[in-house]
Amino acid sequence: MQRLSRFEENKINILSGITVALALVPEAIAFAFVAHVSPLTGLYAAVILVFITSLWGGRPGMVSGASGATAVVMVALVVSHGAEYLFAAVILMGLLQLFFAAARLSKFVRLIPHPVMLGFINGLAIVIFMAQLEHFKVKDAQGAMVWMHGTPLYIMIGLVALTMVAIYLTPRITKAIPATLAGALLTTLLVVVFKIPTVTVGDVASLAGGLPSFHLPEVPLNWHTLVVIFPYALVMAANGLVETLLTLNLIDEMTDTRGKPNQESMAQGLANVVSGFFGAMGGCAMLGESIINVGNGAIKRLSGITTALFLLSFIVLASHWIQQVPIAALVGVMFVVVEKTFEWSSLRFFGRVPRTDIVIGILVAAITVLVNITLAVVAGVIIAALAFAWQHAKQIKVKTSINTEGHKIYTLQGTLFFASVSAFRNLFTPADDPDVVIIDFGGARIVDHSAIEAIDALAERYEKRGKKLYLRHLSGDCRDLLEKAKDLVVFNVAEDPRYHVADDKIS
Repeated sequence: MQRLSRFEENKINILSGITVALALVPEAIAFAFVAHVSPLTGLYAAVILVFITSLWGGRPGMVSGASGATAVVMVALVVSHGAEYLFAAVILMGLLQLFFAAARLSKFVRLIPHPVMLGFINGLAIVIFMAQLEHFKVKDAQGAMVWMHGTPLYIMIGLVALTMVAIYLTPRITKAIPATLAGALLTTLLVVVFKIPTVTVGDVASLAGGLPSFHLPEVPLNWHTLVVIFPYALVMAANGLVETLLTLNLIDEMTDTRGKPNQESMAQGLANVVSGFFGAMGGCAMLGESIINVGNGAIKRLSGITTALFLLSFIVLASHWIQQVPIAALVGVMFVVVEKTFEWSSLRFFGRVPRTDIVIGILVAAITVLVNITLAVVAGVIIAALAFAWQHAKQIKVKTSINTEGHKIYTLQGTLFFASVSAFRNLFTPADDPDVVIIDFGGARIVDHSAIEAIDALAERYEKRGKKLYLRHLSGDCRDLLEKAKDLVVFNVAEDPRYHVADDKIS
């Protein structure tokens, strides 16, 4: 593959940054409306977040801004206490994310199973798609939002289709300009030149404004305020970090590189703290815009910095021009993002992968759409862990033999832990066994305290029948934790395995 020159790399990143800035405008405004705050509150959040995370984040090329994952949590706080409490909650949200990063907890995102990742990606693609459908509604005479019909609907569909076709065809004609930017520009020029009546960015909200200014949240600095904002801040921090870190993982796969989760979490936390102090609504990484950026080949920090600067210029200098961009052009861009985001290959997995994985993927996607991302991922991880434990528990087996002295030997194979304890008990027959029994743990692994208790209980069963039980090939930790069976262990330095049991009794 031919390496691009520095000039070509910079050009790609700058042009992609402009495209993403255009795509962020309706998204930021829409999420501001969701949170019941002014459009500029969402736009300022996009400027601050994308700028700070692009400068100091752990995943160059990833785009952050006001997002649905946090906006849906904010609305209840704004309605009940007002926007000033929201700004305080955003600051606390950022502080919680900074603590998360300082504790170096971000690395645990790599423990999320692949079916959960697929469910998250597909669920978020559906959420992005559903969010675009709101642009097919207009206000009626009573001010209620109703679906378009007749000519306005046909024009909207036609412009969306034109944008999508242009995006798909542009790479075949030229790669000098990002396909998404080409599609949006073509549709915008067509609407402006031929004066096509359709909804534009300016019809949704005014972008005109000045530079964001420092603003201390006007809330009482007391315990009651903390009690009010903490639950919202905690959920927003969790939702934001989950979406950010899973998006980082996806971008890693797309670019065949490795980001820095803790550094990205630190940058997200800092960006949200700053956002709260400048009267903005905060947010997190945005999957759709990140895919636009990376899909254009923009994987440098310059792309995000360009996005922030152009967004700010839209607000301060070019609001009149940007307000002429038809919403249909941006919807078309996002529909292409949905198509590229959704893992269509996952539909071919039915009948080819374990049913548990399919159920997990569908469940995570459904919860992502209907509830929130954090709950979806937590539920998926728990179910995947339980399924793993159930399958692993069935793998514990034993082979029996009689030695020359008439002693019965149980040779254990598998992992002994809380889920396999019941199966372990049923492997032994104290009533039918000879007077001397040997259990060889050389092919087994003792994992937790439940396993230790099961071994002690088994020793007690043999003791009650007056039979001698010997235990071979146990690790040092196992011997230390056993109580009733401690004296039954046959000690052999050369042969005994060395591993640690997960137990809080070990200092």
